Amino acid sequence: MTKQLLLSSLAFWFHLFVTLLAWVAPFLVSWKWSIPVYAAVMLQFAFFGKCLMNEKHDMTEDQDATFYSYLLEKLGIRPNRKRLKFYVRKVFYPVLATVALIWQELLGNAPVFF
Repeated sequence: MTKQLLLSSLAFWFHLFVTLLAWVAPFLVSWKWSIPVYAAVMLQFAFFGKCLMNEKHDMTEDQDATFYSYLLEKLGIRPNRKRLKFYVRKVFYPVLATVALIWQELLGNAPVFF
C-alpha cells in the first residue's frame, strides 16, 4: 500500500467517524459544543460549496455527489443525489442542533460526556 493510498484510507475512516459522531453528538456532548460545530460545517458548505474532507480521501463532488451518496452507493443504494445533497447541506445540521437543544434543554437530559 502506497503512502498516498494509506493517507486516503485513513482520511476516509476519519470522515466516516466524524459523520457518525455528528448523528450522536446531541446525546453525547453539550449543545454549547455541538451547535458551533454544526454551524462551522454549514459555513464550510456556504463558503467553499463542498465538504473539504472529501478531497482528502480522493472523493469528488461531481454530479451532486456527497459523502452520504458515496456511502449509500457503495452499499448498492442509488439515492437521488440532488435531493440528498440538499438535505445534508441545508437541513441535516439544523435538525441535529434542534434535537440537541430539545433533548438537553427542554427535556432536561444531560449529555453523556460533557
